[in-house]
Amino acid sequence: MPPNLPAFSNSVKLKYVKLGYQYLVNHIITLTLIPIMVGIFIEVIRLGPDEILNLWRSLHFDLVQILCSSFLVIFIATVFFMSKPRTIYLVDYACFKPPITCRVPFATFMEHSRLNLQNNPKSVEFQMRMLERSGLGEETSLPPKIHYLPPKPTMEAAREEAELVIFSAMDTLFKKTGLKPKDIDILIVNCSLFSPTPSLSAMVINKYKLRSNIKSFNLSGMGCSAGLISIDLARDLLQFYPNSNAVVVSTEILTPNYYQGKERAMLLPNCLFRMGGAAILVSNRRSEKRRAKYRLVHVVRTHKGGDDKAFRCVFEEEDREGKVGTSLSKDLMAIAGEALKSNITTIGPLVLPASEQLLFLLTLIVRKIFNPKWKPYIPDFKQAFEHFCIHAGGRAVIDELQKNLQLSAEHVEASRMALHRFGNTSSSSLWYELSYIEAKGRMKKGDRVWQIAFGSGFKCNSAVWKCNKTIKTPTDGPWEDCIHRYPVHIPEIVKL
Repeated sequence: MPPNLPAFSNSVKLKYVKLGYQYLVNHIITLTLIPIMVGIFIEVIRLGPDEILNLWRSLHFDLVQILCSSFLVIFIATVFFMSKPRTIYLVDYACFKPPITCRVPFATFMEHSRLNLQNNPKSVEFQMRMLERSGLGEETSLPPKIHYLPPKPTMEAAREEAELVIFSAMDTLFKKTGLKPKDIDILIVNCSLFSPTPSLSAMVINKYKLRSNIKSFNLSGMGCSAGLISIDLARDLLQFYPNSNAVVVSTEILTPNYYQGKERAMLLPNCLFRMGGAAILVSNRRSEKRRAKYRLVHVVRTHKGGDDKAFRCVFEEEDREGKVGTSLSKDLMAIAGEALKSNITTIGPLVLPASEQLLFLLTLIVRKIFNPKWKPYIPDFKQAFEHFCIHAGGRAVIDELQKNLQLSAEHVEASRMALHRFGNTSSSSLWYELSYIEAKGRMKKGDRVWQIAFGSGFKCNSAVWKCNKTIKTPTDGPWEDCIHRYPVHIPEIVKL
């Protein structure tokens, strides 16, 4: 027998042992109740109808007791249903699809870099190395005024980009859902680096002539995780305002934030960030349950801003020449790992099956009491979720999460392909990834989705959704003209 077969047999045996353990622990209540119910059923059959009837007649009921018992049951039921949080539905969402004229192939990007930084060839070389390893493809897009030589990052150009991205996404959302502007009760717009006066939320209200009593919010400076912060805010508001619709708009306006200096830590965002945006309709109306795509289950937010390194790892500042840019620290991945650890420590007990929680607890006890060098047990989150939407912040972010969470290539496929096709679209990247899963026809009723986002400050935020119905493969959306080409192989280095 070939020498590798015994090892294979052992791995198969261990696999079935683990499956048996998981089934036993996850269904312990059912497996305990079945023998009890069988015993009760056998005892009832043994007694016979006459003894059961005599036992019933021997019970004496007082009218006052019956009324008090009925009142107690009604009171408890009323308190339960009144205190139960309202269900939040994700009715539908729309992603902005940049026009072809905004596309920036590698050759175009590098040619512009050479012309803009002609006195600093080392910075050009640095950008080329970063682009080669970025995981981006040839079809990502930058705003029109960034294509100019030199770029024209004016306030007017920034507003034009905001109008193009936000209004396009909103128009598509109205078309997909049949929502009318007057039906919007809550509006939340998040954009981290561009915060004009009047605000972007006011711009949307003016464009669509929304109601004067609308609850509007504009979130800025909260980084790439602001999309899930907006969802959390919408959830809290919908708990307070019954029978309401909330529209969340997530985007990042790049025009005024394109760095034109030579500091390497500030040049990196130029290589990664691209145009993008999404508009999401969430509602607590029961009438939306039938057509809603998802139901919000959990939102968990982690903020590490109390630590100085975490606070400054993504920092907008001026360089030595007075040019404004966003600096990315070398410690970014280590800080993101710590934030993720804190986040999954909170979300784990909410979503993991009992078998994984028990293994984690036993390992923790062994490490604390017996052997601190014992390897910590990493919970298998694949048992809690069918789909993962990891913020497409860059190749290194996706690689690190895939390694730490022990995910397969298919689990991170949506994140890698969204990064390849659209680049880092900041807070809206999660919705391009969710759209990719739907476009591939993989989203089934009951499937659970974990969205994970990182942002400046430093923050790690998670949202858990449960699919409300099997979603038909869409015929429109940002992937409509290219989904047949994906997934694609992304080499470690693309030679330019």
